[in-house]
Amino acid sequence: MKKTQDQAEVLTGDSGQRALLEKTLEHALTFLASLDSRSVAATASRDELLKRLDLPLAEKGESPGKIIDELVAGADAGLNASTGGRFFAWVIGGNLPAALAADWLNTAWDQNGALHATSPALGVIEEICGRWLKQLLDIPDHASFALVTGCQMSHATCLAAARNKVLADHGWDVESAGMAGAPQLQVLGSRSCHGSVERAIRLLGIGRDNLVALDADADGRLSAEALEQGLANTAGAPAIVVLQAGEINTGIYDPFEALIEIAHRHNAWVHVDGAFGLWAAASERYRHLMRGCEKADSWSTDGHKWLNVPFDCGYAFVAHPEHHRRAMSHRASYLVHDEKARDPMDYNPEWSRRGRAVSTYAALRELGRSGVARIVDNCCMHAHTLVTGIGKLDGAELLREPVINQGLVRFPDPRPDATEEDHAHRTDRVIALINATGEAFFSGSTWQGKRCMRISVCSWQTSEIDVRRSIAATRSAIATAG
Repeated sequence: MKKTQDQAEVLTGDSGQRALLEKTLEHALTFLASLDSRSVAATASRDELLKRLDLPLAEKGESPGKIIDELVAGADAGLNASTGGRFFAWVIGGNLPAALAADWLNTAWDQNGALHATSPALGVIEEICGRWLKQLLDIPDHASFALVTGCQMSHATCLAAARNKVLADHGWDVESAGMAGAPQLQVLGSRSCHGSVERAIRLLGIGRDNLVALDADADGRLSAEALEQGLANTAGAPAIVVLQAGEINTGIYDPFEALIEIAHRHNAWVHVDGAFGLWAAASERYRHLMRGCEKADSWSTDGHKWLNVPFDCGYAFVAHPEHHRRAMSHRASYLVHDEKARDPMDYNPEWSRRGRAVSTYAALRELGRSGVARIVDNCCMHAHTLVTGIGKLDGAELLREPVINQGLVRFPDPRPDATEEDHAHRTDRVIALINATGEAFFSGSTWQGKRCMRISVCSWQTSEIDVRRSIAATRSAIATAG
C-alpha cells in the first residue's frame, strides 16, 4: 500500500531517515562520552520525569527528529550510568563496543528469530553462539541451549525441561496432563537460593510450598549432609536440586562434585544457577571454582552481566535435549521447519523474538577466549581492591572479602549502645550519600541478619581510577554521615 504524504512525514521526517539515524548516533555518542563525568546515579525525580515526558497523546504524528531530541532531553537526567565503570549495584554489566553496534544493526534488520525460516542468518548465528558458549563455559557438547531474556527465563526454561524429565521418570506426561494430579515434585536448594528460582517454579506451577530450603555451612555453601537428608525426605518422589555458581551476596560456589553425586544417586535433576558465576569457567585463575559443575543436568547464566552485551540476554543449557525440546516445541501447519536447521522456538519459551544472538556473536568475536577471561579476572581484581579498600576506612567494616566479584561492607553506628537497627539505618544512609555524590552507585542487601552494602563489579570499563574515585566518595560519605 502506498504511503500517504502525512505517513511519509511521520515515518521519515523532513530530512529523511539517514539524518534521523545520524542525529540519534550523535545523541548516543554524547551519552557514552559523558560516562566518566556525569552522575552515576539518575538525578531527576519521578515527578520531574513525568513533567518532562508525560505529554498528551497527539492526534497527529510528530516529526521523528523532534521526538528523538525531546526524548533525550526528557530522559537524560533519569538515566543511571550503569554502562560505565563506577556502577556497582545489582550485578549489571556494561556494553562492549561490538555488542552495542551489533545490537543497533540487529534492530535495523528487525528479524524474527523464532524459526530458521523466519531469518536463516539469525538461526545460523544462534547455532554458532551456542557452540562457542558451551566451549567457554565447559558445558557438554551434546547439551541443547536457548537464548532467552535473562537468567529468570533461563531458570524457567531449564526447570521446565527438568519437570518434564523427573515427572516422566514417574510415569507422568506433564506436557499433556499438566500439574494437576501429578506426583508431588520438590525443588531443593540452599536458604540463599536466588528469588528468580522461586519465581520460575511459580510460573511452572510447581508452587512456592514445594521449594525446600536446606541448611548451608558458615560460608553459605550447601552442605552434603543437608542435601542427603533433604533428598532422603522426598522418599523417592520427583526432585530437582538447585546449586549455586556465585551466591548473590558473597559469590560463594557450592561444592559441585560432592553434591551432584548425591543428587544423581537419588535420581534428582541438578540445575546450576550461575547468573554471573558460571563465567568463572572461562578464567584460568577461577576455573577451579567450577570443578564438577559439568556433570549437572542444566545451567543458567546471563550475557548482560559478565559478557557485557546489551539487555536482554540470558543463556540456558540442558544436558538432556529431548526433554528440553518436549517442554518447549510446537508444530502448526503454517510454520516452516527445516530438517537440518535448528529452530530456536523449539528450545525457548518465546515465539516472536528479537535476534539477541547477534550481539552475543559480536561480543565473543571481539573478545575471544582470552578477552572473556580478562574481563572476569579484572572485575575480580577490582572488586577485591574496592571491597578491602572501603573496609579499611574509618567508620566502615569489612563483612565479606570477595571470592570473585561480590563483596560486602557495612557502616556501623559509632554509638556504644547502637543496635543492629541503628547499624542498618547508618549503612543505608551512607549508601544514599555515596550515590548522591554521583561518583559511584551501590546498593544495599541484608546478609546473615546484617544490613550491608553489596559491591558487585561487572563492567569491562571499570578501572583502577574508578576504584580510587569510588573509595574516595565513600570516605566523604562516611564523614558526612557523622
